Amino acid sequence: MDCFALKGTFIDTPTPDALRVREGYLLCENGLCAGFSRTAPAGVEILDYTGRIITPGLVDLHLHAPQYSYCGTAMDLELLDWLQQYTYPEEAHYADPEYAKLGYSYFVRDLKNSATTRACIFATLHTDATLELMHQLKDAGLSAFVGKLAMDRNSPDTYREPSAAAGLAETRRWLDTCRTEGSLHAGPVRPMLTPRFTPSTGDEYMKGLGELAAEYSVPAQSHLSENPGEIAWVAELCPDTKFYGESYSRFGLFGNNVPTVMAHCIYSPDAEAALMKRNRVMIAHCPTSNENVIAGIAPAAKYLHGGWRIGLGSDVAGGHTLDLFAVMAAAVQVSKLRWRYIDQSEKPLTMTEALYMATVGGGDFWADFGENVGLFEDGYAFDALVLDDAALKNMRTFTPAERLERYAYLGRGALTAKFAQGKKLL
Repeated sequence: MDCFALKGTFIDTPTPDALRVREGYLLCENGLCAGFSRTAPAGVEILDYTGRIITPGLVDLHLHAPQYSYCGTAMDLELLDWLQQYTYPEEAHYADPEYAKLGYSYFVRDLKNSATTRACIFATLHTDATLELMHQLKDAGLSAFVGKLAMDRNSPDTYREPSAAAGLAETRRWLDTCRTEGSLHAGPVRPMLTPRFTPSTGDEYMKGLGELAAEYSVPAQSHLSENPGEIAWVAELCPDTKFYGESYSRFGLFGNNVPTVMAHCIYSPDAEAALMKRNRVMIAHCPTSNENVIAGIAPAAKYLHGGWRIGLGSDVAGGHTLDLFAVMAAAVQVSKLRWRYIDQSEKPLTMTEALYMATVGGGDFWADFGENVGLFEDGYAFDALVLDDAALKNMRTFTPAERLERYAYLGRGALTAKFAQGKKLL
């Protein structure tokens, strides 16, 4: 369908504190929103979802596809122990092409059936397995940036690249394959340079990745200031840096000319936070993961209202669910704890603000590549979710805002339909 319209109750967030609710028809033309009206547009097919809540598709700024196989386990471990005992052994299995194909098929199946329409995804250090993931995501109709990991130190011998030179050669092979396939700068699924985090990626490797970012004009992603032990480790590994972010920025992997997503940013000092804002680094706030691996509570409300770019991430499998509506609820919940116990000047998030971060906030990363994402406005990508909250009904009558909140908190809703760039996926 190149041209059609949805009928229903549309909810989106033009600003962080404004929940817009409209009854009517949203027109789609060639994958883009092409007008909202109170009356049915003539001459097009109408998909009638009267009584249903329709939101923009949700954007997951940070998750690990190969970890999906053990999602929901090992939730009693802290980050660094969790990596050594679960993450590295599992990701090493993706050297086997058949294992990678099967493992990613489960992940992509469930991501397609989730509320996520766009994502920034970590793969493994294996080039061919990363390409397999990219192909599966494209076939499923999802939009994503995907990263082959860069790892040449501080991980088991079974899961580490032999040298920076070898890793850079594989990264170049991956990027060249993407260019040959037409996905380097175009299409729904594109590459993203991905040093796992500074403890895993030495200076020579980081320097080479910065050069590749400039040569191929591709974005980057990694982790930042997630855990006090990790931050202390980075200070030991990089004694000439004043803060963690400098271990990326000195090699051109921290925003500015290289669009960058940094996950967590829980303990970023003022100088690091100022550089993130100045360089327009995108922050991926991952509250479910931060709870599970005992990392902490990020100052998400401060970032949102202080001029930083911020969206949400599920961070599977540190996070226990792909459901970004559950992540939205968690973002509100942990912000209350931060306000009560850490910083009384930081007002807790609202559900409206959480929806903004999951749509417009995360979608702003795609704006760096010429795409408007996250609103039901003309020229924006037609990414839409039709929510089924029939299982939540009772004797009370709820407003659309209350229905959205219950859908996020109660976890018993479902998707009636899902559209990504105008294509009906469910």
